[in-house]
Amino acid sequence: MYDIAILTDKRYVNPEKTDWYIDQVLLEDRLLQTALENKGIKVTKKDWADKEFDWATTKYAIFRTTWDYFNRFEEFFNWLEETKHKTIFINSTEIINWNIDKHYLQDLSKNGITIAPTLFIEQGDNTTLTDLFIKTKWTEAVIKPAISGAARHTYRVSPSNYRDYEHIFKELIDKECMLFQEFLNSITEKGEISLIMIDRKFTHAVKKMVKKGDFRVQDDHGGKVERYCPSQTEILFAEQCIENSPFSPIYARVDIVYDNKNKISLSELELIEPELWFRNNPESAKLLAEKIEKLLY
Repeated sequence: MYDIAILTDKRYVNPEKTDWYIDQVLLEDRLLQTALENKGIKVTKKDWADKEFDWATTKYAIFRTTWDYFNRFEEFFNWLEETKHKTIFINSTEIINWNIDKHYLQDLSKNGITIAPTLFIEQGDNTTLTDLFIKTKWTEAVIKPAISGAARHTYRVSPSNYRDYEHIFKELIDKECMLFQEFLNSITEKGEISLIMIDRKFTHAVKKMVKKGDFRVQDDHGGKVERYCPSQTEILFAEQCIENSPFSPIYARVDIVYDNKNKISLSELELIEPELWFRNNPESAKLLAEKIEKLLY
C-alpha cells in the first residue's frame, strides 16, 4: 500500500533521455516526493494512464505533471470516473470537473472577479469571426477551446487576418465550445503573472514572458519564466479568486494579466495540474507535504 501516488505521464517515468524541459519536470516531481518521504509518507510516482497499476493500493493520488491528457480527454475522463472510486484525488474530482472547462470563468465573473473580456461560443453555434468582430469592435482577439491546455487550438486573430481562421473556427465550434477573448496587450508587453497558492496561502510567484513574435507564454512555446515579487494588490486579487471559487483547493495557481484598461484580471485559475515552480521555492513543496500529511493522519 502507498499513502500517495504522484501522477505524471509516461514521458516522465524513468525517461532514457532527457533535455532541459524534461529535467525541470523531473525536478518538480522529485522536490515534492522528497518532501513527502521526509515525513515518512510512502510515495510512488505513476503515469496516470498506467493500466498495470492497481489504484486501490494508494490512499491518495495527486495530479502533478499529467501533461499529455490535453490530447486524450475522452480517455482521461473515463479513467477519472473509474479511478475516483478506488483512491482520493488531490485536487478532488469535483474541482477537476469544474476547473477543466473554462466556463468556470463565468462563475468567478459573477462573483465579482474581473476576467479578460470573453464571449463563449457554444458548440453548434453559427456565429462567425466576422460576426464577433462586428459585435465587439475589438482590434485583436484570441480564440481557444473551453476545454484545452498547453495552448491547444489557440489563435491570435484580428480584422486583418481573421478570414484565414474562419474555416478552422467553424470546424472547432461544430465539435466544442470556443472562447473569443479580447487580446490583452500586456501579454506581450508585461507578460503573465502566476501566483502559487498552497492551502489558500500565497507562497511565491513567477512572470512568464513571450518570445519575440509570439503571444503564448508557455516555456514549451519559447516563453521565458522569471522570478517575480508581486504587489500586495496582486496577492489580494489571487486570494479573492480562490475565495470566490466554489471549492477549497489544496494547491492552486492564479494566472493574472493587466487588461487594456490596466486593471488586474484573471487569465486562468489552474487547479488540476499546474506547474508550481517548486524549484524556485522548495519550501512550498514542504508546505504541500504538510497539508497532505494532515489529510493522511
